[in-house]
Parts: sequence; structure tokens; C-alpha cells
Amino acid sequence: MKRTSLVATLTSAPSDSGDEIRALPEGVDYLEVRDDLVGRVDPEWLRDRFPGRLIYTLRSKAEGGGFEGGKRSRRKRLSAAVESYDLVDLEAERDLEPELLVAVPPEQRLLSWHGSITHLTELRGRFEKVSTTPARYYKLIPTAKVPADATRALALLKALRREDVICFAAGESGAWTRLLAPRMGSPLVYGAFGEIPGAPGQISVQKLVTDYGLPHLPEAEGLYGIVGNPVMHSLSPRLHNGAYRALGVPALYVPFHVESFGDFWLDIVEEESLDQLDFPLRGLSVTSPYKELALACSGVSSPRAQHVAAANTLVRDADGVWEAETTDPDGVSLLLQALGVKTQGCKAAVVGCGGAGRASAYGLQLAGFAVTLVNRGIARGERAAQEMLLPFVPLADMDPGDYDVLVHATALGHHDGDDLPFDLGALRKDATVIDLVYGARPTRLIQELRERGIQAAGGRRVLLYQALEQFRLLTGRELNEALASDLLGLETSQ
Repeated sequence: MKRTSLVATLTSAPSDSGDEIRALPEGVDYLEVRDDLVGRVDPEWLRDRFPGRLIYTLRSKAEGGGFEGGKRSRRKRLSAAVESYDLVDLEAERDLEPELLVAVPPEQRLLSWHGSITHLTELRGRFEKVSTTPARYYKLIPTAKVPADATRALALLKALRREDVICFAAGESGAWTRLLAPRMGSPLVYGAFGEIPGAPGQISVQKLVTDYGLPHLPEAEGLYGIVGNPVMHSLSPRLHNGAYRALGVPALYVPFHVESFGDFWLDIVEEESLDQLDFPLRGLSVTSPYKELALACSGVSSPRAQHVAAANTLVRDADGVWEAETTDPDGVSLLLQALGVKTQGCKAAVVGCGGAGRASAYGLQLAGFAVTLVNRGIARGERAAQEMLLPFVPLADMDPGDYDVLVHATALGHHDGDDLPFDLGALRKDATVIDLVYGARPTRLIQELRERGIQAAGGRRVLLYQALEQFRLLTGRELNEALASDLLGLETSQ
């Protein structure tokens, strides 16, 4: 199996013990010290705790870093790093002066460039200029402002077919290119060492290992992904990629952070730009706020997706037609079944009338609940209620105590300071609440409900039950519930 090299980027001062450095995942070959952010760190102290190689970087303010000193100070620090580091990052725009090139031998040079480009020819020209200076590695990082920008970085790798060129797109919109780049020859993959990324869109080293299986590069004949905004917090890559590895599915699942679904659809999907890079896009999961647009862009849609006017799954058939489906109704209905909640004759409220809320309401209907839609915005709530033939109550007028089951389907809860969606004190003690939001730990809503002794389930369990059918639709393979539960960490976090 092919393998790449992982680089952990250190952006904040390590602890006195350095135990977190010793605990870096296996497969991390390099530790990059961002002197512009972390300040001076004793390289010998690092070598006592890290068995791999060290990279010294003094990223300038002009290229997205924190260094604002003068040329003399910069030259002095870069020259001194040669004695203690295996590689020294030299910026092609400001460091290729004779005195510094004499101080840093070619085998220790990592020549870098960060900036904006509008055409592949411009990026190719940048490489041709940089590559006239001998170096161990050449690193070119264009910023992705629109989806087409991201593909240019990969197109350069495909055109060059070299093993000494590191190229991917910066920014959250380009984060997915970091995962394809090593499969196209890029020798290093950079990941954040801790909480602070070294650059926008940098994925943590832990996620690179856990969610994407790096540094190993198993065969990937097709590409899948999740489209949304935000999306980098999603557990779907961990679930799908882990299942691919366990079941031997030759595929890769990546996060597509998208500012404009229309631009993504035109530049990536309809242009088939990933097919041109030999990574055919075969299916997509879709999350907030694009589920309604996903349905509108599809060529064919299921009755369920049409009924809720939203899709969380898009599958490309053999003729290239994109088929829309929603498995969101399963997420709530199957979870309630697993919790042993009775359905017939019971009342349920769904707070939030976006795509996820409408799908949840439909799943509750099919399960036998009397469902009421609830929304802060009255016009949107009334429109959804009219289309789904369900009663509607404005959020300000809702009495939580009227319902046996409440489903929270708004965006509240992604941040610690978010308000609670409704008055918890008004809930019945025997009620069940499902929160579609999830994160690294239970949301504030889930925590406070449990403190009150009210049965509550979080978004990870909802994801589990909707993902089982979604995985089958995307790959044609069955996903075992026990495997999916383990991949989502449901034993320790709900």
C-alpha cells in the first residue's frame, strides 16, 4: 500500500513535559515549528520527544503568517535554523538571495509560495520560476476562493507528476484538496498539531489519521463527500472512510466546505472536473444549508425527497444523472424505535423547518406520530406546513409540555454560547428530546436535559441511523450498525 508523510504543524508553545509531542500519532514523520507563531523552541528538546524530522518555518505576514520583522532578522533566523533542523522553509518571494542560499544547502531547502491565482497557467508559471532554484521540496499553495480555484492545485500535480512538489489549496473551501494531493504525488501532508491550525483549512493531524486513514493511501477508484457550510466538524468522513477500509471499498470520502452551492455544482459537478483528475465523483451527502438546493439541482428525485422538498443524498448513476434521495427521516424514526419510544397516539413537535426539520417531520409521520411544525420565522414555517399538510405553531407560542417528543432541527447548538431552542422547564418529565446538532461533546441542550432527568439523544445517534441507508445508496454495500456505531464513538459520546 502506498504511503505519504505527515507533517504536524506546531503553532503554540508545548507543555513543559512535552507529553503531547510524545503522543503524536504513528505515521507523523515531520514536526514543523512555526517560529512566527510559536516563538523559539529548543530543537534538541524537541528531538528528545519526537523521533522524526524537524522543519523550521518563519512564515511572513505577506504569505499568511505572523512574521513582520526586517530582512536582516529574517535572514539571521533562517540561516541559524540550518544547524538544528532537517528542512528550512524559504519563501520564494523574499528568501532566494545569494547569502541565504549559501547558508541553506539545497538538500535542506523547502521552497514555498502562498498566494492567489486565477488560471492554471499562472500556477504553472509560478512553479517554473521557483523550480529554477535547487531544493529538496517545492511547495505551492494557492488560496481557494471559489471551487474552481481548488481544482487548479490538483491539476498542477497531475500535469507535473513529480514527487518533490507539494501543492494543495488553502482555505476551508480547499481543505479537501489536502486529502487528494498525496494520491497525486504530493510527498507531504500538513496537519494541525493542536487547536490552532497553521493555515485556514488545515485539518488536525489526529483527524488525518482517524478520519482519513493517513499516512496510508489505499486505492480510491471513486470519490464521495459531504457538502455543507459549516462542514469541517462533520463525523461523516470518519464514518464513511472507516467503513470503506473495513469493507474493502476502493473509495475516499472528503469534506466539501461550500460558500455557494450553485458555484460548486457548476464548477465541480457539472464540469466533471474531478473526473478529469481521475477521481470520478460518484455521490454526495448534503447537509445544512443546502438540502433544498440539492433537490433542485438533481436530475431525478425520489417521492420521499419530493415530499420533504429536500435531499441529503445525491447519487450519480451509470448515465451520469444525479438522483436525489433523503435518508433523514430514518435518522429520527429509527432512533426513537431504538429508544423504545411509543409512537401511536403520541404527539411530536419539530422545531426548525429547514430540510432536516422537514425530513424529521416526515419520518415521525410515517412512524405514527401526530406532528406539529414549529419555527421562529412564521412565513417559512407556514409555507412548510402548507406543503407538508401539517399544523404549524410559531416558536414564541409553542408550549413544550404539549408534546411527547420534540426534535430540535435548527442550527442553535454549534457554539457553546448559543441559546437553548425552547424552555426546558416546560417539558414533561416523560418526554423525549432529539437534538440533530452534534459536536465533539454533547451540546448544551443535551447536557441540560440529562441533568433534568429527561431522555435525550444527540446528533451522533441520528447520524448513525440515517447513514446506514445512505451508505447503501452511495456504495451499493450494506453498513453494519455495530461497525457504524463504533466508528462514531457512540460508546463514549452520544
